[in-house]
Amino acid sequence: MSAEITGTCLTLADGRPAIRFSRVLAHPADRVWHFVTDPGELAEWFPSRAEIELRPGGTIRFTGDPNMPESTGRVLAVDPLRHLSFEWGGDEVRFDLEQAQDNRTRLVLTDVLSAENTAARNAAGWEVCLAALDAKARGERSAGPHTGGSAAWKEFYERYVGAGVPSGAPVPGLG
Repeated sequence: MSAEITGTCLTLADGRPAIRFSRVLAHPADRVWHFVTDPGELAEWFPSRAEIELRPGGTIRFTGDPNMPESTGRVLAVDPLRHLSFEWGGDEVRFDLEQAQDNRTRLVLTDVLSAENTAARNAAGWEVCLAALDAKARGERSAGPHTGGSAAWKEFYERYVGAGVPSGAPVPGLG
């Protein structure tokens, strides 16, 4: 497999570092909204099982990630069918949905990083997760981000580092 990197490393207007990904999924916004808010849907592609109290200030509980301890975060914003953002492990994760032509939806995932040196690590992880989401959106079965993804993850990580994306943060599960 040749790992094509799709994330963009950027600095937000407020100076915080971020990684951004964009996908166009062949589903209407209401279906894509379920992909990013329903615990059963998230379990098939998101790094952790996430149970979301879907309101600003609500709690989001993360479990089941073999590389991360169980934790909680806070929902920062909800605009049904358009935007969800929450805190996760010091980062802010944003999902923005925009209805596109032909009953498609553009999904933009932005990981606002708590530390710049996590960019390559997090980007590589999101590539694996988004590949599982892409497969799910096409109606294909995927093993998800935690089954057999380590080789793919490492290749993505090496590509991001080679592209000059900030790196050096510890990698969970790699000693």
